[in-house]
Amino acid sequence: MAKDAFTHVTTWVFDLDNTLYPPAARLFDQISARMTQYVMDALNVDAAEADRLRKLYWREHGTTLAGLMRLHDVDPGPYLTHVHEIDMSHLEVDVQLAEGIRALPGRKIVYTNGCAPYAERVIEARGLSGLFDAVYGVEHADFLPKPEAGAFAKVFALDGVQTETAAMFEDDPRNLAVPHGLGMRTVYVAEEPMEAEHIHFHTDDLAGFLHRLT
Repeated sequence: MAKDAFTHVTTWVFDLDNTLYPPAARLFDQISARMTQYVMDALNVDAAEADRLRKLYWREHGTTLAGLMRLHDVDPGPYLTHVHEIDMSHLEVDVQLAEGIRALPGRKIVYTNGCAPYAERVIEARGLSGLFDAVYGVEHADFLPKPEAGAFAKVFALDGVQTETAAMFEDDPRNLAVPHGLGMRTVYVAEEPMEAEHIHFHTDDLAGFLHRLT
C-alpha cells in the first residue's frame, strides 16, 4: 500500500505548475507565449525562432531562463516578472487538495522553477494559502533550475530538508531523478504513468493520493 511507503516521511516537497493545479488549467500556455515574446525581444528573432530556442533551452538547460542566462547573459529578474504576469482568474479553489495537504504530518514546502511571488499567487488562487511552511522559487537556487543537482542542494540546504525522510511530488519526471538519488520518495503527478527506476509512485489525482496517505 502507498500509505505504508510514506510512514517515515516528515517533509513533503511539492512542485507547483501542473502539480498543485491540473494541466487542464493551461496556465503554462500563457507562460509559454510570454516566454516566446521575451525571447523575440531579447534576441531580436522572429516568433518561430524564439519558440524553437525556448524549447531547446528547456531541453538542454532545464529551463528557458537557464539557457538565456548562460548563452545570452539575460537578466533573470525582468524575465521572471514578465513571463509570470498571467491571468489566474479561471483557477479554482480545491477544497479536497487543501484538506489532503493539511492532513500531512510534518513540514510542507513548495519548490518551483518559477519565482516565489508567482507561486504565492497560484497557491492563493487554489485556496492553499497558509498550508505551506515555505515557498521556494528558482531565485532561491541562485537561478539554477531543477533538474540540476546543485539546485536541489541549495534549496534543501536552505530549508534544512532531511532527504531520507522527505517526499517529492512533480509533473516533470526529469526532476525526480535527483530526489530519488537522495533517498526521497518520489511521486510522478501526471495523466499518464511512466515506468522509471527513479519514480516510486504515479498519480493523476494528487488530492486523492494524499487522502490515501493519512
